[in-house]
Amino acid sequence: MSLPPFDYDAHTKYTDPPNTSWTFGQKTDNTEFGRKWLEGEEQGWKVINTAEDTVRLSQLMLSAIVPRPIAFVSSISETGVENLSPFSWFNVVTNNPPLVSFCCDNNPRVKDTPTNVKNGLGFTVNIVGEPFVRNLHVTSIDAPPEFNEWTISGLTKAPSIHVKAPRVKESAFSMECELFQTIDIAHPVSGEITATMILAHVKYIHVRKDVLNERGIVDITKYKPIMRLGDISYGRISAVFRLPGVAWEHEKEKIERALETEEQS
Repeated sequence: MSLPPFDYDAHTKYTDPPNTSWTFGQKTDNTEFGRKWLEGEEQGWKVINTAEDTVRLSQLMLSAIVPRPIAFVSSISETGVENLSPFSWFNVVTNNPPLVSFCCDNNPRVKDTPTNVKNGLGFTVNIVGEPFVRNLHVTSIDAPPEFNEWTISGLTKAPSIHVKAPRVKESAFSMECELFQTIDIAHPVSGEITATMILAHVKYIHVRKDVLNERGIVDITKYKPIMRLGDISYGRISAVFRLPGVAWEHEKEKIERALETEEQS
């Protein structure tokens, strides 16, 4: 399949959100956009029993639960062998204490990362940007145990100040972490440990100043993060819209009017 070349000049831009005139209680089919979306229901639904249809279950879930941020984890073994590996089963858990989580699939074997993070030497979780996604991608290779993926990545090690594992210098946002908790995921029928969830306690953050806005938070238009999609696909953020928070104190009267209108209709 022939594809157009990567657009290096594309930039993330802000737009209005969809359906700017939406009001409380308004149905999805109230707009042309919504009606076209709902037309897809005419083709019906496929119901999948996850206990029976396991052949494509992983591919289906990974293609539907998107986009997923990528944790680029740098760790080190007790014998000093460094490891660099990406995980897209990743997200923030809480900011008090600051925790992030990522999950390691144990098939066909237990990865080096869940072993390394338990040794007390610490590890780093780095966010991936567009300019070095190819460097990241090669580290997902099914290398033999204790192979150092840094050697094929072309990436640069930067020293951490709290943990022994280096951070990825090319990453605009890196977190030095200590292990908070590991959770082995056991299959409810076989009892086999199929995956390990790692809760990481963020001790220090390294963020490049050029991606911060005047409020001291990350400017998404400068950050250029990469996301994981289904099959072999990755994505970039091309458009962003904003929706202000909804507070009962400010919206109570509008909600009551909307409910009254709904009762009268």
